[in-house]
Amino acid sequence: MLITNALSRYYEQVQGALGDLLSDGGNGNPAEFTPGVELPLLTPAVREFLSVSDIAGTPMPSYDGRSLALLDLMRNPATMTTKTFASLVIVGRAVRFIQDTGESVTIVTPSSANKAIALRDAVLRAIKCGLVEAHQLNIVVLVPESSVGKLRRTELFTDPYLRARNPIAVLAGDRTPGEVKDIARGFVDAHAEELAKVHKTHLWYTLQLENYLAADVVRALAEAEFFPAEAGRPRLHAHAVSSAYGLLGHAYGRTRLAEADRTGTPDPRYFLVQHLGAPDMVLSLYHGSTDPGKIPAYTRDAGTGLFVQQQDPRFPAATFDPAESLDPTFYTRNPVTSPRMNELIQRQGGGGLVVSLAECLQRYAQVRALLGEAEVRLPADPRELREWSLVMAVVGVLNGIDRGLITEQDILVHGSGSYAVRDFEGLSVHDTHPVGDVPALHRVALSTVRA
Repeated sequence: MLITNALSRYYEQVQGALGDLLSDGGNGNPAEFTPGVELPLLTPAVREFLSVSDIAGTPMPSYDGRSLALLDLMRNPATMTTKTFASLVIVGRAVRFIQDTGESVTIVTPSSANKAIALRDAVLRAIKCGLVEAHQLNIVVLVPESSVGKLRRTELFTDPYLRARNPIAVLAGDRTPGEVKDIARGFVDAHAEELAKVHKTHLWYTLQLENYLAADVVRALAEAEFFPAEAGRPRLHAHAVSSAYGLLGHAYGRTRLAEADRTGTPDPRYFLVQHLGAPDMVLSLYHGSTDPGKIPAYTRDAGTGLFVQQQDPRFPAATFDPAESLDPTFYTRNPVTSPRMNELIQRQGGGGLVVSLAECLQRYAQVRALLGEAEVRLPADPRELREWSLVMAVVGVLNGIDRGLITEQDILVHGSGSYAVRDFEGLSVHDTHPVGDVPALHRVALSTVRA
């Protein structure tokens, strides 16, 4: 089942969600710029801008008698992640502001990579579709050095003017990935007024939950219209998560369905999949805190050399390293969304589980075969994979079933991201701007407005 251009199809509902979620016009801080909640009129050019927002619902082979299916949110070849949906909505709001006022906007975002990739793609699409001029809209992103291998060479880099206007800043040195948020936030707080008054561009810091909730309502709307759960058969929604914005968006979308569409199906249940590098949502769900002391102790197995534990089935039975970071995309610690997700799971059902690289590699061929039936191609060599979230989600489901942690018969895996080295032309750290603090990011931003 393929839903083409889902954002166009559900445009009015997304606009309504924006209006309700951001009824104060932004984030509640009157001193901070936001472009308003209105999207541009749905012209042919806007439809083209949104045309990469396809969604597919595809069955996978059953496992242990369970029905498995994939909600494919990765169909934009320029991103191959679900970040496309929110990024198009964010940039759409900026486009409408520019069209209405003639003023310029500079989007500023920290990212572990995928958000930066998707926002850069959306900015480029807005320019190429003729919705704005290149001097009216640009983006400054800041990513950790560990994520550089995910970055893509696009026209925002190959075109000299667009490259100058849309730089990629990289947090240099031995720094924690979460510092990108502190530096980007600090830059906007310290220099937004200067950029607006002196350089005539509004800085917009877009890292706000509501931006993602509004876009992700399309998951629930598409499900309800084309492949709803059966009455009396609760559906488990599994997702590899850092902050679980996508599942919260799906849950919010359910509340916006017509009463008739909600009463015929059971409330969804949600299953969080994380990795050992950032297991905070699973810890919070089962222990009420993100205290790392609640992670089970691992000991080295003399026979295999692996670190193993058998105390907690919600954590990997084996890992190469108890402190491993399976994928740098998932770097958020102590997410503010945990209490909301905990309450949702406790009320409606679901759970969570942590996976390791060793487990993903052990089941890789099996996962590759399952996803191949859902028309998702993984490389034969797992060393070529650059985005592990889809593999993590499927491994989490299989492990959860094997360990008796998942009892639902109907399981929908949210395909939030999967790409390999051959799917894109990459950038190197030499193609970026090294940044270590707020003044350095300020210098990078000043170079863009002077281009």
